[in-house]
Amino acid sequence: MQQLQYSIEQFLYRKAELCDAQRWDEYLDLFDAQSEFHVPQWDSEHVYTTDPKRGMSLIYYTNRSGLEDRVFRLRTGKSAASTPLPRTMHQVSNVRIAELEGGLLEVKANWATFYTRHGVAEHFFGRVTYHLRAEGESWKIARKHVLLLNDRINAVLDFYHL
Repeated sequence: MQQLQYSIEQFLYRKAELCDAQRWDEYLDLFDAQSEFHVPQWDSEHVYTTDPKRGMSLIYYTNRSGLEDRVFRLRTGKSAASTPLPRTMHQVSNVRIAELEGGLLEVKANWATFYTRHGVAEHFFGRVTYHLRAEGESWKIARKHVLLLNDRINAVLDFYHL
């Protein structure tokens, strides 16, 4: 189990590093083509949207093409809200692993992203749940569910903040 824990943690650290370095092709390659990416909206103080098809979400991509579109917009300057891109630093902690059916792993972690843009430093933080499947010597993200715990969002929220 220690080897699995180490492998998963290194994968998550690598994902954070690629995002911080804006190495988008390598970052996107970590996601399975059918991977779901969901950031639910809070409905009340302690209840958030669980079904992205029936409730509001801050971000919801049914597969990797949603992320690919965002990267395209960043690269071509077609995302005015993300120009210039902020500098980010992602931190991952409290990684927990459970086995699911079908060879998937459920990986839960806490995270914080510190970022700066236009001379203002801010942060986002929360919890994340991944469904990972083994691929060669590494992993592919089959699902990413991010629970944002910030009460206020003082910037445009995008995938690279999470």
